[in-house]
Amino acid sequence: MAHYVRAASLSNYVEVAAQVGLDARGMLRRAGIDPRVLDEPDLRLPAHRVADLLEMSADASRCPTFGLRMAETRGLSDFGAISLLITHQATTREALMTVVQYRQLLNESLVVHVEEHGDLVIVREELLVGDQTPTRQAYELAIGAIYRMFRALLGARWRAETVNFIHSAPSDLSIHRRVFGSIVEFNSDFNGLTCNRADLDAPNPAADPVMARFAERYIRTLPNAEPNALTHDVQKAIYLLLPSGAASIGQVATSLGIHERTLQRRLRAEGADFTDLLGEIRKELTARYVANQAFPLGRIAGLVGFGRQTSFNRWFAETFGASPTAWRARIGGG
Repeated sequence: MAHYVRAASLSNYVEVAAQVGLDARGMLRRAGIDPRVLDEPDLRLPAHRVADLLEMSADASRCPTFGLRMAETRGLSDFGAISLLITHQATTREALMTVVQYRQLLNESLVVHVEEHGDLVIVREELLVGDQTPTRQAYELAIGAIYRMFRALLGARWRAETVNFIHSAPSDLSIHRRVFGSIVEFNSDFNGLTCNRADLDAPNPAADPVMARFAERYIRTLPNAEPNALTHDVQKAIYLLLPSGAASIGQVATSLGIHERTLQRRLRAEGADFTDLLGEIRKELTARYVANQAFPLGRIAGLVGFGRQTSFNRWFAETFGASPTAWRARIGGG
């Protein structure tokens, strides 16, 4: 299932490329992206090509924080047409849900899930770009952009409780500390951030309900404004249920409050299939966990829904063509 992202995701790519000594337009061509998209922010690009471009740029410049450097100067205006709607939401929670609701106008590959544990809120982000696509830079850009949105709404002094990445830490943490402070956790079980519930529900003093209604009416007139809502909800349910081994179609349907056959029929109407969605998410999560040399292999089976290590090893060999240990050695960690 192909996913797309607005060309505006590359809005400051040229500037960051210049800072690290790269020919931006030459790198775009290497990634199969026409440089003219830089002048058309609302064009849609294949998400995997953007992720590839970021990784190629980080490698070519020997700058492992390339994606985060792009996120560092992001503002609400980079969200495009929905930035006005985000600005006038009553709370940060509602602003975040606006991003979720209209993700197809920003980044179709982005899945956001909010979990609440007492006063702690976990905001998980996942990118569906294919299990063979490196995503370190894309995740740092995506999480950095959401973090910047929080700070735009809550004030420059706001800090999350933690910022979490599945991948390992770079040798130099100075850029991460400049953007996030000293709260970054690497080799984590998820990508995203945690914050206080009070922060998420704090009133937004800039909110104007009249402007919010105006912005939403306008957004609904845009192409691709209507989301594949069920597909997105199923993806979120799979991410939530997979670590407990409960991501079967029946259990996902139950969690969404609909009959299994109804779920299958509505997914088909949206051009999706449950088995494909489950397989895609399991493969992508597994590839990211195993690619991180510092992540213990013994933890991964449970995180992707297997109760037994032997079952996971067998599935992994059938899916990736090698054992987890051999596959990790072949790709050299990462």
